[in-house]
Amino acid sequence: MNLSNAAFDLAAERADQERDAGIADAAVALKQPGSAICIECDVPISRERRLAAPFACRCIDCQTLHEAEKYHR
Repeated sequence: MNLSNAAFDLAAERADQERDAGIADAAVALKQPGSAICIECDVPISRERRLAAPFACRCIDCQTLHEAEKYHR
């Protein structure tokens, strides 16, 4: 195995570890109880959102902003 293959393998292994950690974090989050009030803006979370995502702790607007900031850094 040459050095470039080792580096590629290490990067692939790290990506797998990060993916697996993200999946594990999501599984834990899905088991947590949600909230009736958004933790960001203190506005009630809609009934529809709480039914669709009982684990939600942000209203849809704040969750959209949160995800945009998290994934578009």
